Amino acid sequence: MPPRALTPSGVILVDKPAGPTSFAIVAATRRRTRARTGHAGTLDPFATGLLLLLSGASTRLQPRFVGLPKRYETTVDLTVRTTTGDIDGDRVDEHEPPAPHELEESLDRLRGAVELPIPAASAVKIDGQRAYALHRMGVVVEMPVRTMHVHELRLDSYESGVARVELHVSSGTYVRAIAEALGGHCVELRRTEIGPFRVDEADPERIIEPEDALARLG
Repeated sequence: MPPRALTPSGVILVDKPAGPTSFAIVAATRRRTRARTGHAGTLDPFATGLLLLLSGASTRLQPRFVGLPKRYETTVDLTVRTTTGDIDGDRVDEHEPPAPHELEESLDRLRGAVELPIPAASAVKIDGQRAYALHRMGVVVEMPVRTMHVHELRLDSYESGVARVELHVSSGTYVRAIAEALGGHCVELRRTEIGPFRVDEADPERIIEPEDALARLG
């Protein structure tokens, strides 16, 4: 019989609420299943939506799932930037929102492959330290630029300087970076899809067999 830590094995889809960290969700799942548990990409504490967790022996499959494209829905306040690109940062650079035609032009420039700075409050390492840790200490660093691939970027609504946007992006794309490039910050952020997996099928009690999960990758 396999060691308890390697079972149950499979993929667990969780709809993360706003507030807890992704690591807190992983830890809670590990306590419940008593199995080794990992993830295929995190969400910021303020964000909600789909987390793909790997349980038991399936944690070794992490490389197959971490590079999947993702879909998001976000609300962006275009009247002010923040130090983190989201509601948790300090407000800076308050300004008049763009006119509708100006916003459409900005969105068009952000479609395809775009070079954008990684947000300061991110897990990227700068000289051996996490960027978010440096940010919390008040250390200002020049963040590296990353090529991000924006496959789809659609404006759902725009009113009183607040835009509702849907995105389909490559792994490694920061929605907060896109919000900053538009001149604002994310008020809400929800991940709706990771590759072929959708948030509306999330169920923390259900474990998708590894063979079935891999088959969905094609």
